Amino acid sequence: MTPTDLHTFLRTRRSIRRFKPDPIPDSVIENILTTATYAPSAHHRQPWRFAVVTDAARSVKNQLADAMAKKFELDLEADSLPLEEIEKKVARSRDRIITAPVIIILSVDMSDMDTYPDKRRKKAEYLMASQSTANAGMQLLLAAHAEGLGSVWVCSPLFAQETVQTVLSLPKSWEPQAMYFLGYPEEIPQARERKKLCEILLTVDGRR
Repeated sequence: MTPTDLHTFLRTRRSIRRFKPDPIPDSVIENILTTATYAPSAHHRQPWRFAVVTDAARSVKNQLADAMAKKFELDLEADSLPLEEIEKKVARSRDRIITAPVIIILSVDMSDMDTYPDKRRKKAEYLMASQSTANAGMQLLLAAHAEGLGSVWVCSPLFAQETVQTVLSLPKSWEPQAMYFLGYPEEIPQARERKKLCEILLTVDGRR
């Protein structure tokens, strides 16, 4: 693979929200997660944790969808959204969980990270662990792309951490950060517009 080939591969990853019902082999899921663990992490502590839910655990998937939908509904009611809009958003969110062939919950675990007595360094350490976990999430998306799978990253577990922990019986030290839906894509969308590099780049060259 040439550098151009690799850049093309990286730039052709898409966020996929509609999947074919075809199951994903366990060996493919294991390969994706193994590649995800090669992401860089602060102190090389590897604070990421994965919980996988497939159609083989349909009842658990349904419980997760229902529980997260209820929490989402309460949040939207607190925002005073119209009932019709709430029902639409909640139904769409629940449907995405139900129809995804594979769901991966990505959590951060601070158990192996450094501890400090002051708030400033505690916050920095938590941010480093969260950034490390996010690195694994990006690696996961690219590994899924390499397998010909579609995937999408959603942050809804951040708004329902206790709910996700309870439904999936996660260890208390696992703090859900994100959820990934994986499957064979129904269609590949066109790339969405990106900001121009000149809008987001500052070159520091040392000149005054």
